[in-house]
Amino acid sequence: VSLSTFALLFAEVVKYAQERSETVTDIHDRLASYGKIVGIRLLDVITLREKGYRRETKLLGMLMFIKSSIWKNLFGKEADKLERSNDDQCTYLLIEKEPVVNTFISVPKDKGMLNCAAFVAGIIQAMLEASNFPCQVSAHWWNIGTAYVIRFEEIVISREAALVDGPR
Repeated sequence: VSLSTFALLFAEVVKYAQERSETVTDIHDRLASYGKIVGIRLLDVITLREKGYRRETKLLGMLMFIKSSIWKNLFGKEADKLERSNDDQCTYLLIEKEPVVNTFISVPKDKGMLNCAAFVAGIIQAMLEASNFPCQVSAHWWNIGTAYVIRFEEIVISREAALVDGPR
């Protein structure tokens, strides 16, 4: 799909979400739920096309797959950064300097904190949950763009630690 077609369709999705929501939080929730629908289907298509339907079983491998392959398929380039939080071992940040989903949307003044990247956060969350990495993903304005904050459940981190330590 061309960028102009995507921009037009996505602008209508945002307009649809705005018309059915009272607050900015409601709009974020709606956009994330629409993104989840896309994310589940997209994961199947890309893993079939690129990996012969082999899914990642390790957390870092899955995050790198999203940062590189998924981002290239969605936006034509890799995400800018993937970082682990220093404060919380369950939290990762996927940083994008110029999200395409925020580029073509004009936000009304009364909804100034609207971040349309909530749609992409929904895509990321659906892919991780479908791959057995339960988490919550949210999109936040960052000083250099948008940060997708990925908070994994404690079970994911303990499972990864057990894989690294190996059987005893």
